Amino acid sequence: MDNVEAPNEADMSAAASVAERVVELYSADHYKMEESLGLIIKRVHQSLLRSIDERMQAYDLTAMQWGPLFLVAKGYDTVAGCARLSNSDASSMTRMLDRLETKGLIRRIRSAADRRVVNIELTESGRKLADIIPRELAHVLNHHLRGFSTEEYETLKVLLRRFEQNGSTPAI
Repeated sequence: MDNVEAPNEADMSAAASVAERVVELYSADHYKMEESLGLIIKRVHQSLLRSIDERMQAYDLTAMQWGPLFLVAKGYDTVAGCARLSNSDASSMTRMLDRLETKGLIRRIRSAADRRVVNIELTESGRKLADIIPRELAHVLNHHLRGFSTEEYETLKVLLRRFEQNGSTPAI
């Protein structure tokens, strides 16, 4: 077996420098909307949502309802917590929770510690339905990943996370 030396500081600095270089993959002169990664990601997202909606119709849930139901099942038990995680405002989340409460899937309980806080919990029916959601999500995701190898799947996640991370840093 070959001896492998740990990279020295100069090697690490050079690697960091290469990683920081910006490669411009788009230009205004040659920009094609159909090749826009933003448009592709939007279409993928819309396709996923359509597929999930189709699966959730069997349970009388809309796209806007299964998300909050799933969040409550995962322990997000306040309107503010659900709204924050789903990138919606509290008033929209309140309206959605109203619908779930009308369907008998959740109930609201005012916090004994702070009367301003309203906690949300699943009813028995809500719990049963929430238990089904991960199976349906897995089905849809596996359908969209048909033909991908495990390695391609892992690479896709790494690349999308890097893409997201790059977007969270200020543009120069």
